[in-house]
Amino acid sequence: MIEKLVSNKRIIFFDGDGTLWYPKKTKWTIKPHLIYTHLNMKPGDYLKHLVLTPQILKTIKSLRKRGILLIVLSTHPHKRLEADMHLNNKIKHFGLDEIFDHIYSARPFPWGKGKVMESVLRKLRMPKSQTLLVGDSYIYDYLSARKVGIDCILLKTPYLQIPKGRKVPHMVKKWKELI
Repeated sequence: MIEKLVSNKRIIFFDGDGTLWYPKKTKWTIKPHLIYTHLNMKPGDYLKHLVLTPQILKTIKSLRKRGILLIVLSTHPHKRLEADMHLNNKIKHFGLDEIFDHIYSARPFPWGKGKVMESVLRKLRMPKSQTLLVGDSYIYDYLSARKVGIDCILLKTPYLQIPKGRKVPHMVKKWKELI
């Protein structure tokens, strides 16, 4: 089911924290953004605490070979220019700048990513039906994407909280399920 969903997409947006990378000290068990608030760090110090999520590099390289446009879209609490700088630093740190076509930061609101995706799709003249967001947050990824009519796949993590009575139709335990 997941492979069929992915197979008809021409653009895939990937969340950053928790999806592409996470704080190695947390062993992927708590919300990844907590690393920035719990550690007293200077800007850029967080890089040495982050690792790529298992199988993500192989997965995004495989999607790239299929000709899918890959975009990083990560919620960030800083003002736009500073948020973009931090996000670009992470991308370069992991050597992902040659894989992803575009990198965007979103405002820290539940609808932030949806607004950015709509704007990007308008510029690229691409329909929402050929677009997918991959993330790890019910509110910032799933709800934001669905609110604007874009499909979303969530990564099952120990910290993923889906409200009772709500369902997410597309979830994966491991990234290799996307390919």
